[in-house]
Amino acid sequence: MASVVESTTDNLSKLDINEDWISSVPNLHKNLSILSPEQIELAKMLVEAGQSHLFQSWAEAGVEDEGKRSFFEQVARLNASYPGGLTSYIKTARELLADSKAGKNPFDGFTPSVPTGEVLTYGDDNFINLEEIGIREARNAAFALVAGGLGERLGYNGIKLALPSESTMGTCFLRNYIESILALQDASCRLVKGGCQIQIPLVIMTSDDTHARTVELLESNAYFGMKPSQVKLLKQEKVACLDDNDARLAVDPKNKYRIQTKPHGHGDVHSLLFSSGLLNTWQDAGLRWVLFFQDTNGLLFKAIPAALGVSATKRYHVNSLAVPRKAKEAIGGITKLTHADGRTMVINVEYNQLDPLLRATGHADGDVNCETGYSPFPGNINQLILELGPYIEELTKTGGAIKEFVNPKYKDSSKTSFKSSTRLECMMQDYPITLPPSARVGFTVMDAWLAYAPVKNNPEDAAKVPKGNPYHSATSGEMAIYQANSLILRKAGGVQVDDPVREVFNGQEVEVWPRIAWKPKWGLTFSEIKRKISGNCSISQRSTLVIKGQNIFLEDLSLDGALVVNPVEDEEVKVTGVVQNKGWILEKVDYEDTSVPEEVRIRGFRINKVEQLEKN
Repeated sequence: MASVVESTTDNLSKLDINEDWISSVPNLHKNLSILSPEQIELAKMLVEAGQSHLFQSWAEAGVEDEGKRSFFEQVARLNASYPGGLTSYIKTARELLADSKAGKNPFDGFTPSVPTGEVLTYGDDNFINLEEIGIREARNAAFALVAGGLGERLGYNGIKLALPSESTMGTCFLRNYIESILALQDASCRLVKGGCQIQIPLVIMTSDDTHARTVELLESNAYFGMKPSQVKLLKQEKVACLDDNDARLAVDPKNKYRIQTKPHGHGDVHSLLFSSGLLNTWQDAGLRWVLFFQDTNGLLFKAIPAALGVSATKRYHVNSLAVPRKAKEAIGGITKLTHADGRTMVINVEYNQLDPLLRATGHADGDVNCETGYSPFPGNINQLILELGPYIEELTKTGGAIKEFVNPKYKDSSKTSFKSSTRLECMMQDYPITLPPSARVGFTVMDAWLAYAPVKNNPEDAAKVPKGNPYHSATSGEMAIYQANSLILRKAGGVQVDDPVREVFNGQEVEVWPRIAWKPKWGLTFSEIKRKISGNCSISQRSTLVIKGQNIFLEDLSLDGALVVNPVEDEEVKVTGVVQNKGWILEKVDYEDTSVPEEVRIRGFRINKVEQLEKN
């Protein structure tokens, strides 16, 4: 026993820990003999940060030691994954919790105004020019996809990236994204004299919930045509939960040797990219842009070329993609904030903060529509384009840390205790908060029909959405893809596409356009699609058109039924004449019918492929 005491004393003296002070944590003190020097250092850090309670229920040395080792493994992970470590996390948490209890407004002293940005009109000369510039720039870009969430909120138990974006081809979101990046890569390289061998990098941020299944999805599908070396997965760790206003870390109620954790938010993508070294690798390779996007917006890549063109021509350090936004609509508004002390920033302000902020700064009516019929503050859709050089400079200063917030649910108005544990959170789009006034921060607005149709609500929640507001469900997301493709064929190719009919699926009334879908390589831009359509083409409302090849040309096509064009590799195919058959029919399914696969039930319909013409 004496040797154990001497060993413990010796270890403590080497680590500069006061033994009398550590004695105030008796259960930790009893276990010091079984801890490594690294574990003792972590224990010291926790005690000094006011976290002695974590050791309160520990058993004596020799009892449940495996649980104690597991505890320090978790603490080491939490400490390593947060910029500045757990000490910094706890310090920030105390400051933010004190501000929350005091009711401090983060926007006190700031006056909102409309920032500078670009509003684009699909198909006009400016748009066409910007798309061409964007395609040229694409070979200098990398993409970062944040995909840490499961589909449970949608009524789907898989990862969201595995969910089909639409039903005619059954293409999952991840395949759609990768095929879009590969199409951009090929189109950009075709503009280089003699071609090029560029491979556009893709980073996917995963979590404990999604990592293994994302790897499986990629590997079982040969990375959907990408080279495995093009794709990097960065797994985000969760952060420690907080039990009270003193930022005491919460013990897992099911395991006294485990700290309760929750997700930190998609803002972690910045610190992960910084710590991974990928940003410097990309810069050394001559890349100029990083494009950030989220996991279930099937329209996004229709907006990417023109938005990237805006970034290049305006030399924006930060370009936020946005859509027109109705006043008080439940979507954040991109806003310029000017402080009384002269500081300025251009950031996303949540809709429930924007209206009171405007009223408090002299705008009596708050957030109202202007002469365009929309709010002057465009709607943020959480898709960002950052210039790589300034991005690296900023992250070098911040270590990749993003401005955090805390949102505790208090038991009562005294704000002294929480209903359940909380944690710090951060958002990808809050990156510009710490930028200097000299940073060029802007936005690019495109019509929502072209750029934004997220899938994030289950059928029950979507059915409760007030009439006229977007459902943001699997049903509306799929119908939005058909609408966008129909309107693109109308505008770019002059195709006579019938108007939609209105149908109700899963309690949601939606417009049902002809089911038109194509692989990204067929048509990325207005000009490319226009070049592939000639003569008088028409498509009836009940029709389905599926284009799977690259060199497919429509000429004087009259379609009333289902047509699938699937050529061998990139063989050139001309599709012409009258195509009429019984077609593919949308059949309603009951969301509660568990005999139907989840990915079908959450849409409220399936496609019955009665008859079609296939051109192979």
